[in-house]
Amino acid sequence: MIDFASYFGLFIAALGAATILPMQSEPVLVGLLVTGKFSVPALVAVASVGNTLGSVANWFLGRGVERFRDRPWFPVGEKVLERSSRWYRRYGKWTLLLSWMPLFGDALTVVAGVLREPLIPFTILVFVAKTGRYVVLTLATLEFLS
Repeated sequence: MIDFASYFGLFIAALGAATILPMQSEPVLVGLLVTGKFSVPALVAVASVGNTLGSVANWFLGRGVERFRDRPWFPVGEKVLERSSRWYRRYGKWTLLLSWMPLFGDALTVVAGVLREPLIPFTILVFVAKTGRYVVLTLATLEFLS
């Protein structure tokens, strides 16, 4: 039961970290890696799926941006949204490979919804980016531990 709770906690942290919630998943992942009690591929998969689903929530927020843009809980400020929109218009869906970046990456996922990027290509590109970040973090952590 503790294993399930640990994986579920990582999933929730990763999901929340990609949304409007003030959360970070990296310390949770590193903490679980340090214990040495969990499957490394499973931890990376759980974090990647959770973080990707959080970005999908941002995509849906972007689809309704006109209704939510002026709400205080909206995850992206006007300036960041405009800058991200310029990047997205210039470089297209490939900018989603930067969705792992703090703040700016979340804005890109909202902008993708605003600009009506199809959900399937969006999800694939974001999953690749998020998984890449977690793989690098995992490898760095394991290297540090050895």
